[in-house]
Amino acid sequence: MHKETELKLRASRETLAALREHPLLKKRNKSGWQTRELLNQYFDTPERDLSAARVALRLRRDGEVIIQTLKCRGQSVAGLSERNEYEWHLDKVKLDLKKLDATCWPEQLAELDKKTIKPLFTTDFTREYAEISWGRGKAKVVIEAALDQGFVIAGKRKEEICELELELREGAPEALLELAAELSASVALMPCDISKAERGYRLLDENSYELDLPASELDAEMPLDDAYAALAWQLLGSSQRLAEQYRHNGHWRLLQDWVRCLAELRALTASLGQAAPRPVTRALRASLDALLEDWRPLVQAGNDDEDIRRAAPEQFAEELQDPRWGQFSLETARWLTARAWTVERKGRGERQGKAQLASWLHHQLGEEARALKLPLYVQRPEDLAEQLPRIEGILAWLHHARQVLDVPQQDRLYGELNKLHELAEQALGEENQDELLEARIEQARAIEQNRAWKQLLKA
Repeated sequence: MHKETELKLRASRETLAALREHPLLKKRNKSGWQTRELLNQYFDTPERDLSAARVALRLRRDGEVIIQTLKCRGQSVAGLSERNEYEWHLDKVKLDLKKLDATCWPEQLAELDKKTIKPLFTTDFTREYAEISWGRGKAKVVIEAALDQGFVIAGKRKEEICELELELREGAPEALLELAAELSASVALMPCDISKAERGYRLLDENSYELDLPASELDAEMPLDDAYAALAWQLLGSSQRLAEQYRHNGHWRLLQDWVRCLAELRALTASLGQAAPRPVTRALRASLDALLEDWRPLVQAGNDDEDIRRAAPEQFAEELQDPRWGQFSLETARWLTARAWTVERKGRGERQGKAQLASWLHHQLGEEARALKLPLYVQRPEDLAEQLPRIEGILAWLHHARQVLDVPQQDRLYGELNKLHELAEQALGEENQDELLEARIEQARAIEQNRAWKQLLKA
């Protein structure tokens, strides 16, 4: 067994051609580009028991070499994945079920009749690969860069494979992100933690690709820094999975959720105050603002306009052909890996970052609730939109961390604030002005009567 650490990046054929000649890879290429044909057959039971156990079983023909591989799904965040991999060289193209013993076989599959395992789909592709090596400080980094082109085929359905795969051979995992981020500055690379096996399963069952990452396990006593890191990684990873699936099927709800993830990441980052000094979050906030400036108005308009919804997948494809999305994703992953928001802060910011989450959050939401000044906007509902950033910050924390707060009626407060947010987003026009202003007033008053809101105001 060995641990596989890799980064998958979706690309176009034109991008793969450009990568072969990319100056950065040319400079660090120690082996030259080599080519091989990889023919892969994936196996599972008719009920997909292996997929449910998060393992992939494959036979690969690499020239005259035949390899049986069992991959166990490990940690996968924002495109960077780590997983255990078992390999056996075979004499013929036939599964050797005896290799799948207790040393590698998941315990949850112990009662499975392995004779029910059958071929499901293939992933056949041409791989151009090279050893990329350089010195990183006093350490050496060795990465295999692979340019893969081919197809996943499941019955009569197929999907193109066109990706750059970076696999760590020696050195720190951060080097994968550094190399990918440098490449993404000039070519469009989309971090994508969907494996070739997952693509095959998705061809068999559209709903097999999991969009939701496991919820961050927050507790009241954890430091604010750890809570923010966990939530930011979750939102970044979710945004990438949503982008991948929307690119694949164009379902409108996925684009809505993608924008929501970006907006929540922006709101959480902006809410940290001195725990994340503005100079160190400036680049992240600017990148998020640029994406939201383009896509949030489109989603808002598309919610009521079918023509906009129909045109959006093509516009999103154009977004992915630009380096912006990939560069944002990779640079944000680097920023989070380095916990860069903690580097230059001092004094009060350091104390806030190390404060227990429940204590900090109760104080933070109290300050934001008072600063929102709802009674003022009962009198001036036409100006409510100016408070959208503050409302979004409160909503983001209530969405992801309200389990650590000891106040009543939080779920109800979250729902009421969401309604206020929707009303604040709606533009005032001649036809709807009176009705919308009255709705804002009524909603603000409903929040003022909420028990959780009253308790936060006293915090």
